[in-house]
Amino acid sequence: MTPIVRIALEEDIGTGDLTTQACVPESQQARGRFLAREPLVIAGLGLLPELYDSITLHKRDGDRCQDNEIIAEVSGPARTLLTYERVALNFLQRLSGVATLARQFTDAVQGTGCRVLDTRKTTPGMRALEKAAAAAGGVTNHRMGLFDAILIKNNHISAAGGVRNAIEHARTSPHDIEIEVRTRAELHEALDCGAKHLLLDNLSPAEARQWIAEIGGRARVELSGGINLSNVRAYAETGADFVSVGAITHSARAMDISFRLELL
Repeated sequence: MTPIVRIALEEDIGTGDLTTQACVPESQQARGRFLAREPLVIAGLGLLPELYDSITLHKRDGDRCQDNEIIAEVSGPARTLLTYERVALNFLQRLSGVATLARQFTDAVQGTGCRVLDTRKTTPGMRALEKAAAAAGGVTNHRMGLFDAILIKNNHISAAGGVRNAIEHARTSPHDIEIEVRTRAELHEALDCGAKHLLLDNLSPAEARQWIAEIGGRARVELSGGINLSNVRAYAETGADFVSVGAITHSARAMDISFRLELL
């Protein structure tokens, strides 16, 4: 059992499920169905085998579900199904929310050639799950953490003493380097230093188009800051290679999924 699932169970069950133990005979067997209660993109199904021994999946992560569609069925002791119900739903609802929002963003930029990236703005302890859910919705995962890529941001530039210093120091690492530039002077300094991946933050689509024209294909460009479903296509049409959207993980709402129990 993965640590996050174990923690969730310990948090919810504690010393025991008092209601289920009081009301349900130990010998009672049952079947449960997970149902979509609204259109959604499902994610998190890989966690169900950690909770249940007998499972039939009717969907795969990344599949669209319509209202009242059966997502999965589980069977076993009724006590087990009832005790694990909320933990299972919490994971499915949260991760399906991420996948659903991710799909909305990827659909919005379809045909532009621009890819949507997620960010590190994730729920503590759930980053791997939320990034997997984002990928199920069609988003491209950005770096998993501080350990697998170099992203030089404004505070790094300040601490290093400027764009050139930051880039030159970072070149001692074998990892890919991306750098955020805040002004045109920083933009040209980064390009003069041979930067191949630039992050442009908090520009309007019109400003981003002008900056990208100046870059002229000399570096890949990621846009971030203030990007939402209403404007993401405008940003994607600027010629950017990527748009990164923290809202996919930090602001996705839980989707409506229910669990229905039947005795056997």
